[in-house]
Amino acid sequence: MKTNYINNKAMMLRTIKSILVVFTLAFFMQSCEDRLNLQPEDSRLVGDAAFEDPAAYKQFLAKLYAGISLSGQEGPAGAPDLVGLDEGFSNYLRLYWKMQELTTDEAVIAWNDGTIQDLHGQVWTSGNEFIRTMYSRLMYQVALTNEYLRQTTGSKLDSRGVNTDLRAEIQTYRAEAKFLRALTYWHALDLFANPPFITEDDPIGAFLPPQIQRADLFSYVESELLAVLDDMAAPRANEYGRADRAAAWMVLAKLYLNAEVYTGTSRNADVITYTSNIIGAGYTIPDNPYFQLFLADNDSNGAQEEVIFTIPFDGLNTQAFGGMTFLTHAPVGGSMDPADFGINGGWFGVRTTPTLVELFPGEENSTDGRELFYTDGQNKDIANLATFTDGFAISKYRNVDINGNAGSDTSGDHTDIDFPMFRLADAYLMYAEAVLRGGGGSTGTAVDYINKLRERAYGDTSGNIAEADLNLDFIIDERSRELYWEGHRRTDLIRFDRFSDNGVWQWKGGVQQGATTESFRDLMPLPATDLGINTNLEQNPGY
Repeated sequence: MKTNYINNKAMMLRTIKSILVVFTLAFFMQSCEDRLNLQPEDSRLVGDAAFEDPAAYKQFLAKLYAGISLSGQEGPAGAPDLVGLDEGFSNYLRLYWKMQELTTDEAVIAWNDGTIQDLHGQVWTSGNEFIRTMYSRLMYQVALTNEYLRQTTGSKLDSRGVNTDLRAEIQTYRAEAKFLRALTYWHALDLFANPPFITEDDPIGAFLPPQIQRADLFSYVESELLAVLDDMAAPRANEYGRADRAAAWMVLAKLYLNAEVYTGTSRNADVITYTSNIIGAGYTIPDNPYFQLFLADNDSNGAQEEVIFTIPFDGLNTQAFGGMTFLTHAPVGGSMDPADFGINGGWFGVRTTPTLVELFPGEENSTDGRELFYTDGQNKDIANLATFTDGFAISKYRNVDINGNAGSDTSGDHTDIDFPMFRLADAYLMYAEAVLRGGGGSTGTAVDYINKLRERAYGDTSGNIAEADLNLDFIIDERSRELYWEGHRRTDLIRFDRFSDNGVWQWKGGVQQGATTESFRDLMPLPATDLGINTNLEQNPGY
């Protein structure tokens, strides 16, 4: 099934320039010109002729999915969606990972590109180009989905004489597009709280989008997801890489788990409801050892049985310098052998802090199979951020299959590893957390779920916990042990009040020993460039 999805992406890349209309949308019209360096590359409008081929509807949908994994119209680079920052840096997944991981105790980076070090130091400003590009990427993705929805209304399909069978397919495509927009707006809600807000009902052309408040955006995302559930494929029934009903349940559960942060009102009973839906939908914790979940064949080696929503990558057909190319090359350096990772060289960039290392029992001699640290020649402490060998390296993502064979790209540049955005282990941990936060459910069931994860990690029951061991301190640590480098940590730390004015790790606050920062850092700033143009926007407090 992965092959079919990748082929759809490849087809999309050959035809997309004649399909897209979205680039005249308001966000770009009012934000680029002289004030914002990032702007879309294609300004041509779509006409009905672009949809004469019935396959165009699925190809455009493929572009929406590819908006997370790819960076432009040609792989790996050359026709970027956005300009103003190196195309590899502008990839959605790469940017989102940096927002969620480099700002926390799970990751540091050796590079000095622009203001990248400000992320881990939590000293960023509204002029930070990585934050600005994340914002632009989110708004670009929303604009794409809006245009897809405009082009697939009933009246549009009537005017094109679309037949009944294709209409039924398009109804599912529209539900998936709305899911992808809801996912994007959830990311915007989590990162920026109060972003500009546009939908398919807004006009195409130059206007100043209104700002939506966080609680209102929460309600919008929730309502959109609830509305599309019946039109989405049943759990595990869609093509590999496409969202189904369980993916929508998962975003709902994420919204509800963080609802107290977002709206001031907890929704933990709803977390129990939607994680229980997912857990009962046929996903399983496979027999694979933990490290196999992140190999080049994780779409077929058994690991896929756990994954609720994946971002597929293919070394030949989805080439980009963001995504999994970044997450495989950037953590390799020092004495690490690139061949062990199925790549042609390391980028001497990303590693971790002692805080993550110390979550594992016995640290370097841990019997927890999730402890995937590379320590040979690496110092545990980080005396110098620019020195790759300061800080243990992490060997989580490896572009080899379970037999050690390298991925499909013989050049060693691009990888076949799929990124598991949501997996069952996360749902188990969310259920347990919601039980502890008073959402109902069963403590005994929560312990059973966690012990399934720990039995995989330890290979036996030696790491199992009892009900007396289950508390919120355990949960936040276990989430890091299970999910590190999967794009969850910033949101988790904020929910546990350990991100900014609580919690210290090396180089937080811009000092080696670490320091607390001000609580306004729980939100990212709206880019100064956009504030200077859109008078409807008010900056987040503190910036």
